[in-house]
Amino acid sequence: MKRKVTKAIFPVAGLGTRFLPATKSVPKEIMTLVDRPLIQYAIDEARAAGIEDFIFVTSRGKTALEDYFDLAPDLESELEKSGKTELLEILRATNMESGAIAYIRQHKPLGLGHAVSCANKLIGNEPYAVILPDDVIAADKPCLQQMVEAYEETGGAMVAAMEVAPDKTSAYGVLNIKESDGQVVSINGMVEKPPAGTAPSNLAVIGRYILTPHIMQNFAHIAKGAGGEVQLTDAIAAEIAQGRDVFGYRFEGERFDCGSKAGFLQATVSFALARDELRDDLSEFLHAWADADKAAK
Repeated sequence: MKRKVTKAIFPVAGLGTRFLPATKSVPKEIMTLVDRPLIQYAIDEARAAGIEDFIFVTSRGKTALEDYFDLAPDLESELEKSGKTELLEILRATNMESGAIAYIRQHKPLGLGHAVSCANKLIGNEPYAVILPDDVIAADKPCLQQMVEAYEETGGAMVAAMEVAPDKTSAYGVLNIKESDGQVVSINGMVEKPPAGTAPSNLAVIGRYILTPHIMQNFAHIAKGAGGEVQLTDAIAAEIAQGRDVFGYRFEGERFDCGSKAGFLQATVSFALARDELRDDLSEFLHAWADADKAAK
């Protein structure tokens, strides 16, 4: 009998150096996409998938992240007195129940796999999700919810996957495909950031995972991989080598790499255009800017 996925790990220990100087004092995960921080999009997606326990792997300087999910009684009281009920409800939706969130420190930046392994004692013998907040996915049905529904049919481990241009595969973990059945792909292996021209496919791993307890155990036996770091893809590949099922899932939706400035800006425009109260003004500005740019050329 497959156990439900109710725990999720959020690796948020990175320094966010690509967004300096902003991240000198503000954790990258608190940077706002329109009017919500990146981490809120990840939390909302996890909740929609049935996640009940939220495990944050953090580092020094992340106290603003912890404070974000705490109660703000003075602010709530002021909004209530002012009759700003809509804002009050938006604020309360960011609160997390006592005990729902756990924070674990990753003392050294030793890679994504190491960050995930830091949560070993809180996972125990249960399946768990991993969500990378940098990957924001716009979808009618949240990506992790799609995966959980597929996992209920397949079991095993599962990674979110999307097709990328062949010349971009060296920036991703890439799947070695065994068999494809619509959105679900069974795989022979995974390669982390393969050199140009050597990728086994153009199906790349994106920052959503449903993993088994065995994968936690694999971290104790794998060597450091690409970049001299402990790679999550290597621990998953070990699962395949041990004869256990691992699947790729071609999710429906649009993924934005908010770990890069260009991706963050693209996501901001896309999410803003999806908002009724922002669409008209922003569209007018973008069209005027495009017309002016054409005229200048």
